[in-house]
Amino acid sequence: MERWIAFAIISAVFAGFTSVVAKQGLAGISAEIGLTVRTLFVCVFVFIFAAMAVNPAEIKSLQKVNYIWLGLSGMTTAGSWIFYYKALKLGDVATVALIDKGSVVIAILLAWWLLKEAVTLQTAFGALLIVAGLFVIAKR
Repeated sequence: MERWIAFAIISAVFAGFTSVVAKQGLAGISAEIGLTVRTLFVCVFVFIFAAMAVNPAEIKSLQKVNYIWLGLSGMTTAGSWIFYYKALKLGDVATVALIDKGSVVIAILLAWWLLKEAVTLQTAFGALLIVAGLFVIAKR
């Protein structure tokens, strides 16, 4: 197995736990304060990780374009988290998490349009299955 696949699987496991423990953490508080506390923890852990894993010389290789695109990524992440926590506070974890995973379809389309990544028949079929799953689980 390629390393990136292993990393993606580990990410999915953490993401699955994230939704469940976040829902528990939101008990008795607003989604906004819950997200704020969670984000503070994320910042601390990412800084610790960077201190251990990033070669300080690599910081000099950052260019304006990196800051622009990573800044935009941070803004879209913040938007995603804000609305995810609002949905998580009000909805069931399984339904909210599944709808959120519909972002895979959006990512496929954006990667095709902006990055010129190929969309194979297999990828398109998988995206259709995700959309079908969204309708099956989200419809009550």
